[in-house]
Amino acid sequence: MSYLGIDIGGTKVALKAAGPGAAVHETVFRWPSFRGTRHDLAALSSGVRAVHESLTDDVEAVGVAIPATVDRTGTVVTWPGRPGWAGFDLAGSLDKLFPGIPVRYADDGDLAALAEAHEAGVRDLVHLGVGTGVGGGMVLDGRLCPGSRRGSCEAGHMIVDRRGPECDCGRHGCLQAVASGPATLRRAAVLCGRDVSFTELRAALAAERPWAVDTLEESCAALAAAATSLAELVHPDRITIGGGFAAGLPGFVERVRRHARQLTRAGGAPVVLSDARLGALSSLQGALLLARVPA
Repeated sequence: MSYLGIDIGGTKVALKAAGPGAAVHETVFRWPSFRGTRHDLAALSSGVRAVHESLTDDVEAVGVAIPATVDRTGTVVTWPGRPGWAGFDLAGSLDKLFPGIPVRYADDGDLAALAEAHEAGVRDLVHLGVGTGVGGGMVLDGRLCPGSRRGSCEAGHMIVDRRGPECDCGRHGCLQAVASGPATLRRAAVLCGRDVSFTELRAALAAERPWAVDTLEESCAALAAAATSLAELVHPDRITIGGGFAAGLPGFVERVRRHARQLTRAGGAPVVLSDARLGALSSLQGALLLARVPA
């Protein structure tokens, strides 16, 4: 039997099926421009078919990582990356997509934390995923905290600057509004007086151009403040930083680590910060682990 993990991201969807032995089948596709949930489901169904066709056995269970707030009935409450999904019956649609197969879903940040804790072999871990948004997850004593029935660990909506930029949630100064990929690029655009692409930012950082360094330092300082606050609350074995935006910029975590060292208080334990071992694949691996959870 095989297990299927699906990571539904803000810009792309990754699927990974793990079969008997070392057999692994993967595919990735980018979301089309939003024309309605029906079209999105058609794209997802096409991706699922591509994986199914490569398998030689049946799928035992499916785990899905999603960057949206989902209520207890399985209905999407908010999804900033694809607001058209609000009010959509996610649970029912997944059941129709996988008839007769158990499907479990959870927040992508939570599942990234679960995967990183499993990979590192630790019981207590906090994960921050920096990409289209800032996701977060927390594993305490080997279990997701606070647990799916009480919602996800929304570290991206910790307020790090009361006078900061407006977040897509409506508040000001959320970590996500300061440190996410789009937020960082918006700040770079202000400094440069024009739009700045991720590729240009990365090249400018390599050349140590002041505008690029200043732009990224602000994001890393905000992440260090959030990591330090979380460490004071739950004292994890480590805090990992991953996500596509962070993983794509060499030295990103070291910048956060440097800011965190400046926040160490007398008598306080230092924050153990490290790169996510699974990089941008944390959520996908977490979805696969979720699929393997016994019924």
